[in-house]
Amino acid sequence: MREAHPDSRRFAIFSVASVLFGWHAGGGFATGNQANQYYISSGWLGVPSALLALLLLTLTIRQAIVMYEQRGLGSCKELIETLYHPLDKLEILFEIYYYLMVLMSVGTCIAGAGTLLVDALGLPYLLSVVLIGLILLVLTMFGADVVRRVSSVLSTLILVCAVTIFIVGICRRTGAIGQALTAGVSGGTVGRAVLKSFQYAGFQCASIPTMIACASVLKSRQEAAKAMWLAFATNAAALCLSIFMLLGWQDVYTGVEGGATIPTLTVCKAMGVAPLVWAYYICLFLCFISSGTMAVFGVTTRFEALPALRRRVSQERHRRMTGAALVMTAAVGISLAGLTNIIRFGYGYCGYVGIAILVVPFLTVGAYKNRRYALAHPEAFADPR
Repeated sequence: MREAHPDSRRFAIFSVASVLFGWHAGGGFATGNQANQYYISSGWLGVPSALLALLLLTLTIRQAIVMYEQRGLGSCKELIETLYHPLDKLEILFEIYYYLMVLMSVGTCIAGAGTLLVDALGLPYLLSVVLIGLILLVLTMFGADVVRRVSSVLSTLILVCAVTIFIVGICRRTGAIGQALTAGVSGGTVGRAVLKSFQYAGFQCASIPTMIACASVLKSRQEAAKAMWLAFATNAAALCLSIFMLLGWQDVYTGVEGGATIPTLTVCKAMGVAPLVWAYYICLFLCFISSGTMAVFGVTTRFEALPALRRRVSQERHRRMTGAALVMTAAVGISLAGLTNIIRFGYGYCGYVGIAILVVPFLTVGAYKNRRYALAHPEAFADPR
């Protein structure tokens, strides 16, 4: 049998890592809203708290990918039932959590990208929302391979653009950042920071269905580990730079009405560098498109597998289009609650649920089951010797 070229394996690993980066990018660090709500309030502890959150997230997804691939499972439903077995019926908890998270995530992306087009180009909000919906619909119609390739391109552009903005912001406020990092930590802050880490990982675990769908290109447990460590490194770099910048500009964006909704945009405008503002417009737009595509694709891969829909709609692409349209229609309604409220309340409560039904189970029971299965079936999802 002809061995795969090393470059093709490296690209496969990179493409899977890019999918998680694309999912996390929009709300996670590009807007600054999630970073502001979950990490800035912890002061200097925000940075280790963010690192812990991303470590928990990538380790959880790694166990999910390994469990899915080494057993040759066919759906996320089978994955969660395998995790919970013999309490298979608890899978319904994941269904509720997942659909709520997807609707909130897509709603956030549609509302955020639509608002961005209004602010940058002066387009009517309704037209902006329709345009974003059409873009997401097209990107999710063509399957996992297109999603992986689009994510790889978008992730590279997002990372370069975002890091440039964060570094400029950091350089302009090094004194304020230093003061924030050397400030004392009040009682109870450490425990709160750890809880925020678990909560953040909890709602980001809604990416699991998308990740297992796109991880089929990985050939072994070792490649799954490499993909997740790469995902950890890229997401951690961007998120931590975002936190450092926001620590230095906190007094600016909190002093402007509505400035904390998209704090990074407020900071960019306060810098007074027009090219930087337009670079941010492009970066944030790509982030919203990337995150929205990941979310919609994850739910449509599950929706299109429903037996009732298969009987009514024979073509896979038409089933995917139907699922995507339904998701986006519901998400537009949720988006009316506003970005900050969705993240504070919707994501927040779902984060607690995610801790209980995904993070802790995968890192304990899931890791134990995967280890036992690997010992009993050493050839399954393993590098050839």
